[in-house]
Amino acid sequence: MRSFLRPLALAVVVPLFALTACGSGDSAEPAADSGSAGSETGAFPVSIKNKFGTAEIKQAPQRVVSVGLVEQDALLALDVVPVGTTEWFGEKPGALFPWAKDKLGDRALPTVLKDKDGIQFEQIAALRPDLIIGMYSGITADDYQKLTAIAPTVAQPAGVPDYGVAWQDVARTVGQAVGKPKQADELVKGIEQRFATVRAEHPEFQGKPALMATPYEGYFVYGSQDPRSRLLTDFGFTLPSGLDAQIGDKFGANISAERINLLDQQALVWFPTKGGTAKLKNDPLYKNLPVRTQGRDVFVEENYDDPLYGATSFVSVLSLPIVLDQLVPKLKAAVDGDPAT
Repeated sequence: MRSFLRPLALAVVVPLFALTACGSGDSAEPAADSGSAGSETGAFPVSIKNKFGTAEIKQAPQRVVSVGLVEQDALLALDVVPVGTTEWFGEKPGALFPWAKDKLGDRALPTVLKDKDGIQFEQIAALRPDLIIGMYSGITADDYQKLTAIAPTVAQPAGVPDYGVAWQDVARTVGQAVGKPKQADELVKGIEQRFATVRAEHPEFQGKPALMATPYEGYFVYGSQDPRSRLLTDFGFTLPSGLDAQIGDKFGANISAERINLLDQQALVWFPTKGGTAKLKNDPLYKNLPVRTQGRDVFVEENYDDPLYGATSFVSVLSLPIVLDQLVPKLKAAVDGDPAT
């Protein structure tokens, strides 16, 4: 199962002078420079604050490594190919899903770092980055210190939970870091306009309580600080009253069987593991809730070949058009009052 609750393994780091020249288990040579061609006038130097400090970027980075889980999409949207990406699910070449691979063209694939192995400091250093980005991440203060010893690092912003940064902030901050803030802002505005169109075309969504969840170790619900939940509010839905009070200061949490009524909303989007939809529909506690009997639930089952599954997990400037095209019709069918749809 993909990492809904990512275990943060502590990596062992040797002094930088002792690092080997290997880039990853797949390649003995660091990837070619990608650069940040076409940086906007006056974009550098730039200072970017984060949870642990400030990244001082003096000139256009040439070798960017993403230790965050989704930042490769923002980079490629701005025509910057990272030399290293972090894979958390999917096993796609370069950790690039189709919507991002299209932006790569015939350029070299990034070296893949495995999220399940924790932050791989030696491999990152071997890639010789001049910028490290990890906004959608769980970087710790100790991790940050080690990463900044390698290169300027843009970690997750202050004031939001780990893995809770908004897609707009990812895109705009990456734009600042690579010298393309105006281009990034235009990309964000274009997607936000599409959300506005959805709200205008679907007044039936307005104010309806909705929720996103996954059957991970029971019932795991996403809170208001998770990018997936923000999709619902961007469509015009509201989140259940008191949701965050039950979750705490995390992006999501498991709820007990006694609180299963929290799932009984006007719309409920599930992310079951592969083959798990039928099991969930027959769950003895869930199957009798009105949200199930009235067909107000949507199932986006784990399938790495289904663009919607990956796109809804990434919630990026490149994946969101797929979400807008494919998830909105499913939500429309869920709230139309007809269990047959």
